[in-house]
Amino acid sequence: MAAVKSPLTESAQKVAGNALQGALVDLIDLALLAKQAHWNLTGRNFKVVHEHLDEVVDLARQGQDDVAERAVAIGVNPDGRARTVADRTELPQLEAGYLADDKVVSAITDVLAQIIGRFRERIAETDEPDPVTQDLLIGITHELEKQHWMFQAQT
Repeated sequence: MAAVKSPLTESAQKVAGNALQGALVDLIDLALLAKQAHWNLTGRNFKVVHEHLDEVVDLARQGQDDVAERAVAIGVNPDGRARTVADRTELPQLEAGYLADDKVVSAITDVLAQIIGRFRERIAETDEPDPVTQDLLIGITHELEKQHWMFQAQT
């Protein structure tokens, strides 16, 4: 079986790999949370929030693919299995059942803020060991911050 050899030093690979794995878990769970809210949303602002949640899902899914592929490119196997995400997520989970639009907007705003905080930590951690991974994380953070602003403006 062929293995991908990292262009990075072992210590740089470890730092970048850990940052990418954490980002992967955050993005997978963000996509799941946003889709759960999308399916169960109710309220006056249903249509706009419903459609906005799909933007978050699309962003999270594209980001998770980019993060996972970067991990493989540096010789790290990404782990996006359901059990891994369930065991490692730090995101608060939504209630079961119907969800009022104002509560969803507030919850997604909070979740995005938490993820952005962790992404910014990962950006700082990867500055020296792997600027390419850092650049990827910066780009995703830019999009997450845009979504955070748009949800926060609705509160």
